[in-house]
Amino acid sequence: MVTRALDVVLLGPPGAGKGTQAKRIAAAFDLLHISTGDMLRDEVAKGSGLGQEAKDSMNRGELVPDVLVGKMLS
Repeated sequence: MVTRALDVVLLGPPGAGKGTQAKRIAAAFDLLHISTGDMLRDEVAKGSGLGQEAKDSMNRGELVPDVLVGKMLS
């Protein structure tokens, strides 16, 4: 069996349907769907230290710093 890696990145403004299309693509091709936005919202809801740091940026309408997103993904 040959295993191949595939990365798909969807870009677009808020509300463009990136999440909707990502879920459809992941289901159709049996791929893993990772949503950093969903992960950040989960961390905020849990009240974790990372979530609190991210919440500050989110409440100001800023992008969450790459360093925090990297910590969340690791």
